[in-house]
Amino acid sequence: MENGKRIVRPRDGRKVAGVCAAFANFFGLDVSIIRIVWLLALLLAGTGLFAYLICWLVIPEEGR
Repeated sequence: MENGKRIVRPRDGRKVAGVCAAFANFFGLDVSIIRIVWLLALLLAGTGLFAYLICWLVIPEEGR
């Protein structure tokens, strides 16, 4: 990445694994918007849960 910005799961402000908070911090968006997008992906496309689990495994936790 050009600006050195990494996507990491924060330890604070997360509900389950911090995946939504990680994307919200990375893109500079409100975490509620990201959570709504994940919910829509789960309900409409059926891929939200699978994508969330993959992100949980792949995105490192903050401080590691």
